[in-house]
Amino acid sequence: MAELATIARPYAEALFKSAKADLNAAAVWLDELAEIANNVQLQQFAANPKVTDQQVFDLIASVAKSALPEQGKNFLRTVIENGRLAALPEIAVSFRVLKNAQSGLSDATVYSAFPIDAAALAEVAATLEKRFGRKLNVQVAHDAELIGGIRVVVGDEVLDTSVKARLEQMKVALTA
Repeated sequence: MAELATIARPYAEALFKSAKADLNAAAVWLDELAEIANNVQLQQFAANPKVTDQQVFDLIASVAKSALPEQGKNFLRTVIENGRLAALPEIAVSFRVLKNAQSGLSDATVYSAFPIDAAALAEVAATLEKRFGRKLNVQVAHDAELIGGIRVVVGDEVLDTSVKARLEQMKVALTA
């Protein structure tokens, strides 16, 4: 993965510089392109030597839910022509990191064993913002293995208050 991150960083930085006027719009279409590019069948199609770059571009553009702006089309063409379609999801991640750094935000994923309603999520988000000392874009993911509680991932920081983590700590303490 480190290799993809190395490949993706210059693309993300170039897009970040060129899209300064509207980073949010660029993030939306880039995330959509990354989701499309993550499809295994599309990657196999693009890797076929009989398939042209234009065919790959046309396919992706037709699958995209929203119409790509001219900047998005140019970016996609560049990525395809340079054979970096597989790196597109990592480009989107690098772009989001740059965008968040500029605005002072961080992405946070809250893993929960049970669904979290909007009111509880707002309360959790406020607590997490105090704990991590910055504004957070909070997303919720379901993970039944946690049994109860939550596990929060913000960048490379992890806050694990799940029942599973506590049981693991008890196991280690009892077997030591």
